[in-house]
Amino acid sequence: MMAALWRDERYCSGIVAGLRTGAWLLALPLFAACTEDGASGGKGSDGDTAASAMVDTVLFSAEAARIAGLAMDTARLVPWQAAVTVPGRLMLDPTSMETIGSITEGRITHVTVRVGDRVRAGEALVMIHSHETMDARKDLLSAKAALDAALAERDLAQTAADRAKRLFDGRAMSRAELERAEVALRVATSNHAAAQAEYDHSEALMEHLIGVGPIPDDADDHDVLIRTPIDGVVTERVAQPGSVVLPGTPLLTVGNPDRLQLQMHLAENMTSGVTIGSTVRYALTSSPNELHDAVVARIAPTVDTLTRTIEVLARPIGPVVGRAESFVQANILGKGSSDVVVVPITALQAIDADTILFIATPRDSSMLLRAVPVRTGRRSVDRVEVLAGLAPGTLILSGGTAIARAELLRHRGLSGGE
Repeated sequence: MMAALWRDERYCSGIVAGLRTGAWLLALPLFAACTEDGASGGKGSDGDTAASAMVDTVLFSAEAARIAGLAMDTARLVPWQAAVTVPGRLMLDPTSMETIGSITEGRITHVTVRVGDRVRAGEALVMIHSHETMDARKDLLSAKAALDAALAERDLAQTAADRAKRLFDGRAMSRAELERAEVALRVATSNHAAAQAEYDHSEALMEHLIGVGPIPDDADDHDVLIRTPIDGVVTERVAQPGSVVLPGTPLLTVGNPDRLQLQMHLAENMTSGVTIGSTVRYALTSSPNELHDAVVARIAPTVDTLTRTIEVLARPIGPVVGRAESFVQANILGKGSSDVVVVPITALQAIDADTILFIATPRDSSMLLRAVPVRTGRRSVDRVEVLAGLAPGTLILSGGTAIARAELLRHRGLSGGE
């Protein structure tokens, strides 16, 4: 009855949580019931399985393997890439940032946003009181009146020219009178074109000062409206209400938070093998076990004279993870060398003075894990080179190895006790 109770998923889940948090002495005797050989005290029906399990093997049922989070991988024969591990930071891509400045001289009356606010293209962010706006409105009204007058004169000249042409065709008007009517039409048409150009200029100036888009409720006729040209987030705010500004004075900076780049600084002797297109694997300091990929996009052509380092910029691959100005630990992979046997670094465990891996052998609905000592070489942030003890293509345990190691030690303890 106790064995059946221990096999219940709720109990096994709690036991595995104990194993993962370090409560080994309390959790290991109970977790034995979640493995097939543990439930029988290490004495299975197969003599060879029981004999081997006493030393370097452990057998997990399908349910126990699922609860323990066991994951499999394959030892691969791939070119080893020299790796450089450096700190770095995520930063906004400068090509996705807009510094917004004043377009007129005046006094700032309102700033509608703060750092961190999301804005949409065309949204009014700053209002500047300036007499230039009133002058532009007056010029626009004058240009509109002149355009209307020129249009009326052109229409009248057109009507007169058409009547003169009919009279001339009917031999009721001389050619000289017809020509005078046609000249008057050309002059009126030219005047209308000039009035239209002046109106377009005044309208463009007005659009330049107030922009295209919704006008805030608290804006008045004297305000110049400064709008953002892009969607994004306000990353810097220099403008303050009451300040007097000149044309070109920086007011705000807006950046696209979805376009980030990874900035790293390498010592001169660390850049060997790092080229444009090199792979970068990085993890945020807040979640060091989650790896993300990037590609080197730029390597500075010169060495910084103060730090004696070279700036390397990488472009993240896939969805954006993290925020601008987040710190990361990055691993830059250089050019590949000769083929070596490589396994995930999570597959390694240590017992006494040995470094071991668990070789996985499926058996019906269960999984037999055999611990083998290996000799390792070079390491990177997520993988390790195996120099001896493992053949390429071997199925190994890559996840849940700590639980497998604990169960193996329990078996060895039972075997020694007998």
